[in-house]
Amino acid sequence: MHMAKGLYQHVRETWNNPKATQSHQQRQDRMVQWRREPVNCRIEKPTRIDAARRLGYKAKQGVIMVRTRVRRGGLRKGKIHMKRKPSKAGINKITMAKNTQRIAEERVNRHFPNLEVLNSYWVGQDGKHKYYEIILLDPSHPAIKSDKDLGWIAETHHRGRAYRGKTSAGKRGRGLHNKGKGAEKLRPSLKARGNIGK
Repeated sequence: MHMAKGLYQHVRETWNNPKATQSHQQRQDRMVQWRREPVNCRIEKPTRIDAARRLGYKAKQGVIMVRTRVRRGGLRKGKIHMKRKPSKAGINKITMAKNTQRIAEERVNRHFPNLEVLNSYWVGQDGKHKYYEIILLDPSHPAIKSDKDLGWIAETHHRGRAYRGKTSAGKRGRGLHNKGKGAEKLRPSLKARGNIGK
């Protein structure tokens, strides 16, 4: 006996492999529209309702959705003339220790300083940019303070959580989604272990 799939499972399958399930024209039109928008664009409702709900989104006052874009690829390093061969110049193949999703969260948090980042998820990418949607909460809003699932964010020690790697993407970047064997040098934190775990 097979259980019938719910709406959110169908939506999730659509986003698991967008190239296979969404037409090329649809994805291209979406990118064209997003490129013309401001970098931090406030939106009415999430593009991926399944991902947003999974990460804590609720359709209520005090919950704000913002779509943002971040440049793709490694670091843009300038060329230095220090009498060395090109392979040792350290220009190409040098990447950030922090992934683009965390950079997106931090930039949005700087743009909306009175809000806190709850979580974020990927919604698309083109040749130049990656696009993420960020779930923001207003910690001073009465509807958030009284919410049994989201009220914790009003406490002062959660301020600036995106900058400290406390979001889901931040924890993944710090290796904290791994447990047990292979994760011995990650806890209590990378810094506490002398940065030998990454």
